[in-house]
Amino acid sequence: MSLPKAEDLEQLEEIEKQWAVKAMHHAETYFSLLEAMDGSKLKLTKIDDEIYNDWVASFGPDLPRIDILDEDKDFKSPAMKEKWRNFIQKYEGKVTDYNFGSLLRIDVSQDYTRENTMFVTRIQFLTIEIARNKAGLNLQHYKKN
Repeated sequence: MSLPKAEDLEQLEEIEKQWAVKAMHHAETYFSLLEAMDGSKLKLTKIDDEIYNDWVASFGPDLPRIDILDEDKDFKSPAMKEKWRNFIQKYEGKVTDYNFGSLLRIDVSQDYTRENTMFVTRIQFLTIEIARNKAGLNLQHYKKN
């Protein structure tokens, strides 16, 4: 097994930086949308209802709270990792960039900050934000303006 060359490591660092910039830009754009319109009228994908209904059916009694997320309990526990893995895979080919990294707010009442952000896949971001929008939880950001 050969070790990577220094120039390869620099390229990996650059890719990580590019991902971080893209993820932050996506987060800022999404939050700007929430401030500009009623989130319950926002369509994040062509299949929002399918994603939401599948999430409710797939997670059943283990459905996480969506107003304030518990990253360890609802995303990182072994049982939930398995549920999320099975759920995420269903969207390969259905949702563009379904498994790309995204930033998700932990507390729906707050903006994106270092303390209020967790790293998830794109489909996890979409699922939670679709549920938050359906529940009217993001409306508070629109009403502030």
